[in-house]
Amino acid sequence: MYDPIALSGKIESIVCRGSRRKYYRFRPAGFYGGIATADCVGCCLRCRFCWALNIIDKPKTIGRFYTPPQVAKELTRIARRKGFYQVRMSGNEPTIGKPHLLEVLHVIPQDLLFVLETNGILIGADPDYARALARYPNLEVRVSLKGTNPDEFQRLTAARPDAFELQIAALNHLLHHGVRCHPAVVASFSSPDNVKRLAERLSALAPDFDDLEIEEVTCYPRVQRELERAGLVTAATEGELDPDSR
Repeated sequence: MYDPIALSGKIESIVCRGSRRKYYRFRPAGFYGGIATADCVGCCLRCRFCWALNIIDKPKTIGRFYTPPQVAKELTRIARRKGFYQVRMSGNEPTIGKPHLLEVLHVIPQDLLFVLETNGILIGADPDYARALARYPNLEVRVSLKGTNPDEFQRLTAARPDAFELQIAALNHLLHHGVRCHPAVVASFSSPDNVKRLAERLSALAPDFDDLEIEEVTCYPRVQRELERAGLVTAATEGELDPDSR
């Protein structure tokens, strides 16, 4: 087992240089009805099911460094060209490199909705992170929970099980500071009862969280091999999940 907070520090030393951060691609994507996407390099989790494992495994050799204005310019260019009103950082873990992320948010045009996709670990560990994010009214944070409880979290990420609670803490911090946010959960490895219990726990934080987004795993060949090595079985591996769904 590893400590995601400690790992984030090691990864940040690789993928961040001053205000610059590594990215491996910029692209239009069909999610959320169309969104300009910057895929960053570096994550503080090692999820067994991650589709970007080949990126996560090679932070030293993949991608190149961009300044916040360069990131904002590329996202804005894609959004304007495609007629999108949304942009996002995704791919690995965008909250690594706090000064970089905050500066990107500062220079993104306010008429574009910025969707921050995160595992929530660093926001949960640092309440001031949520306070800083509250300065940006065009921000919405999607916190992707890895499993429904600490035991599932440990099985799926190989990280310390208590780090699961940092994801819940992130939602608490964001709500406290008035940041628009919503939870999602990787539920491919969870029983319906566990999903129900999580939904009940989240709805106690905010009634809107009743509408819990269910995130299914896409079993690309490399993901399938990793799941088999870890002894994990999903509905997808049993043929019950459309492999093209997400």
